[in-house]
Amino acid sequence: MKNSILSAIILIIALFSYDANSQTIVSTSPENKNVILEEFTGIHCGYCPDGHAVAQSIMDAHPDDVFLINIHTGGFAVPSGSEPDFRTPFGTAIAGQSQLAGYPAGTVNRRNFPGSEQNGSPTGATAQGRGTWANTSTIVLGEASYVNVAVEAELDVVTNELTVHVEAYYTGNSPENTNLLNVALLQDNTLGPQTGGGAGNNYNHMHRLVYMITGQWGEVIPTTTTGTFVDETFNYTIPADYNGVPTEILDMKVVAFITETHQEIPTGNGCWPILTNILYSNDAGIDEVFDINDQCFSTPITPQIKIKNYGQNTLTSLDFEYSVNSGTVETYTWTGSIDALRTETIELPAISFDLLNTNTLDVAIVTPDENSTNDSGSTIFNKAPEAISHIFNIEFHTDNYGNQFFWNIRNSDGNLMEYGGYYPNNQTFNETFELPTDCYYLTIVDTGNNGGCTFELSDEDDTVLYYTDGNHGAGEVQYFGSPSGAGVDDNAFTSSNIYPNPTNSILNIENAEGLNISLFDVLGRNLITKENITNATQLNVADLAEGTYILKLSDGVKIRTEKIVIAR
Repeated sequence: MKNSILSAIILIIALFSYDANSQTIVSTSPENKNVILEEFTGIHCGYCPDGHAVAQSIMDAHPDDVFLINIHTGGFAVPSGSEPDFRTPFGTAIAGQSQLAGYPAGTVNRRNFPGSEQNGSPTGATAQGRGTWANTSTIVLGEASYVNVAVEAELDVVTNELTVHVEAYYTGNSPENTNLLNVALLQDNTLGPQTGGGAGNNYNHMHRLVYMITGQWGEVIPTTTTGTFVDETFNYTIPADYNGVPTEILDMKVVAFITETHQEIPTGNGCWPILTNILYSNDAGIDEVFDINDQCFSTPITPQIKIKNYGQNTLTSLDFEYSVNSGTVETYTWTGSIDALRTETIELPAISFDLLNTNTLDVAIVTPDENSTNDSGSTIFNKAPEAISHIFNIEFHTDNYGNQFFWNIRNSDGNLMEYGGYYPNNQTFNETFELPTDCYYLTIVDTGNNGGCTFELSDEDDTVLYYTDGNHGAGEVQYFGSPSGAGVDDNAFTSSNIYPNPTNSILNIENAEGLNISLFDVLGRNLITKENITNATQLNVADLAEGTYILKLSDGVKIRTEKIVIAR
């Protein structure tokens, strides 16, 4: 009896000692499983952006319990030319064991869900199409886990040294005698190309796997029975780049998870590293004063600046002073929240000024902090060339690839006023049109990225507003002004009633006597043309695809453009 009492006392002391001195961040109470959703993707996969959105919606619904790992692998991930290479040495093997049949594919905790295998994958595969991820994630989240995982990390902003501390506690027995601990390093907010992403080369790639700190399949946990406590610390120096793609330490995060062999994941967890070795406690800086377009008139501008918190403490309030050409100083107080080493773009209230040929915007932070060397910034902008008349002429000569050349003119609201494209080779073209008082910008584009076409914009008094001899590469932008005063008479155009809009087959145009009418797509291709209209007319658009088009009405000098929507 004494021995039993003594044994009980020793056990209680041992348990108290464990709780007080060993376990620090992981719970010892039974918990449900967390989801680790590994998505197999690639920059040339047209349906992958939809997969990204589906996975993100699952995580947004369960932000503390779902963790995403985007693995760029397979043929769609192979870069072309100067495209970034987001692949890793680990992706091929991880994707291979999923038995995926296409992209995007994903695994939810590397587990087979009978009947949810990706179309084309064999029975028993862990790969799923994006349509089942939400359902299988819900199943996992509702299940009890036999092990809990917690992770914390620190990142030295000077040395890029990452320290990851992982704890695991087994509240039950694993079905496998050996488990493996995996630590994945991910990077958010990497801009790059993405087929189907709708953002050109500025698609925002999130949750991107860059490295497995514990290697391909993790580190062995030899004991997997109730009461087992795992306490591991990993040190890793983040390099300047992976495959030539620069790293940004502020966008690095960690996901830790346990696997049974190399497959099923009972649970996992993730964290953002705490940043260390920051020099100042309070240090706000102006990271950038954004460029201001050439201005046509002395109208107020609304400056934008990027603020960076170079200090350890969160920024919540800043006072600014700013002026143009050393004129009247305006003040503004910003309130919000910017964490350490993070940035935020701030729009300052509009400021009036007298427009000069060359103008300087100066901005300063006047809130005192520990470092004043980064508290100011400036940008220079110019007065745009201004026409003398409202009549404009364009003359250009195409090269051997006229179908690569496009141009357009937009007003200050961004509305399309004039445009053209898909020209024959080695020919000269002239356009004449009238523009009302406003500030405009001309854009020329060469899809071959090598220029070649000469181009001149002038007014009827031969004031040259823009000229290129063909040395414009992929293209250029030029701002210019149409003068105030008498100009376009739109009476003949406003009376031309256009209906219905949107339309599905017929577009009616009333009071069109004497006008020339053309319908263009958004690339400037002329699809329908009617000249010298006698009165009302109709355009049959039944054979055109759904989308947005531009209708152009002209009497040879004055021009009116209307956005037409074809919807069925």
